[in-house]
Amino acid sequence: MPMTLSAKPVQTVRFTRMADGTAQEYAFLHRHEREYTAGLPGRLVAALRQLDASFSGYRVSRLEHSLQSATRAEAAGETGEMVAAALLHDIGDALAPLSHSELAAAILRPYVSERTHWIIAHHGLFQMYYYAHHLGGDRHARERYRDHPWYHDCVHFCENYDQNCFDPEYPSKPLSHFIPMLERVFAKPRDGFGLA
Repeated sequence: MPMTLSAKPVQTVRFTRMADGTAQEYAFLHRHEREYTAGLPGRLVAALRQLDASFSGYRVSRLEHSLQSATRAEAAGETGEMVAAALLHDIGDALAPLSHSELAAAILRPYVSERTHWIIAHHGLFQMYYYAHHLGGDRHARERYRDHPWYHDCVHFCENYDQNCFDPEYPSKPLSHFIPMLERVFAKPRDGFGLA
């Protein structure tokens, strides 16, 4: 006789169309979503660890690049949200290699200022300044944003926390150092994101 494990039944809503859901069902789902959202820092740390084995070709892994970026931002006295943004700026490389900036920015958006979100959303284009001309591209593509109020902030980010973060000798801080900061930044979404 096969052995069966008695497991607590998983509670689910009854509806199959969202239009048919009740207030009680949506309250139930909202509680689960809040709990799941609270685990986001842990999932981000796991995704960062996966960058250690991802495609690179550089002298450091994508994780080490991210750690150097965050370490440099922290050493420069940047805010916690900018340090988190520096740590996560390339987290989209694995799933969205051609639009990684937008993916990272989407993750950050509910938790950081519009300025930080904009910098991360545009850093991929701004970073092209350093290499596009070697591949037949336009290294000055970022100039279309010359009049944007955060243009110089994005230039600063790329110059100081991205293009220079491929040094195998740089003494970056370990991922464990940044976990408490990630937990603080992702503790609560800004107003206008999600329901209380």
